[in-house]
Amino acid sequence: MTPVAIVTGAGRGIGAATVRGLAQAGWRVVAVDRCENDPVVPYPLATRDELEAVAAAAGPDVVSEVADVRDAASLVRVVAETERRWGGVDAAVAAAAVMGGGEPAWEVPVEIERAILDVDLGGVCALARASIPAMLRRPVPRRGRFLAIASAADTRGLPMLAAYCAAKAGVAGYVRALAAELADHGITANAVSPGSTQTAMLDATADLYGLPGASSFADHQPIHRLLTPEEIARALVFLADEAAGGITGAVLRVDGGLSL
Repeated sequence: MTPVAIVTGAGRGIGAATVRGLAQAGWRVVAVDRCENDPVVPYPLATRDELEAVAAAAGPDVVSEVADVRDAASLVRVVAETERRWGGVDAAVAAAAVMGGGEPAWEVPVEIERAILDVDLGGVCALARASIPAMLRRPVPRRGRFLAIASAADTRGLPMLAAYCAAKAGVAGYVRALAAELADHGITANAVSPGSTQTAMLDATADLYGLPGASSFADHQPIHRLLTPEEIARALVFLADEAAGGITGAVLRVDGGLSL
């Protein structure tokens, strides 16, 4: 049976790289993104054209769906459509995230703080709520996988990014709790915690700090370079594989040593 995955935040960056990696590993993939800018997020988000280009380039077993992870009903719709099209869901990867801040926590506009918490943490919870019942509908023995993107910020206090740190720490805690709840059901739950990765969101973070570009973050990592989205995606594809069935409740750090 060909396994089936849903990936949010798939229009670019780590989400897009994960779609490509899973497709190359023989998965059928539903690539999901909002495909619309958010007026409170201070940089452009992925477009419908970008999402469709990711799906087309990844191959015939990849389709695109437009959905906002803050809209639980839209994720339920995506899951139902996936089950209708391909018979079930075996993995869900919560990669959607936004960045904002650049000011002390008590000065960040409430609407920006809320967007970060709602997308970066709430979107993970919403995807789990929509996808895990579908994984449980798979017959025993199952090989379900719930995966999320945390961050080196889940353990490090980053100035001017308090909401982002809080959201990513929440992702790590949420995944550990899911792993405990799913222990008897043949479904694992894990997170990957990237360091500074060359993405549009890191470019936006550099802007928040008034830096000339994302490359400014490279020297903060012991490996003295930025990570690529493909490096993070490879870890997610590994955790989705049947061979990783003994790993659950883990936060795998692919951070170039940033958390040392």
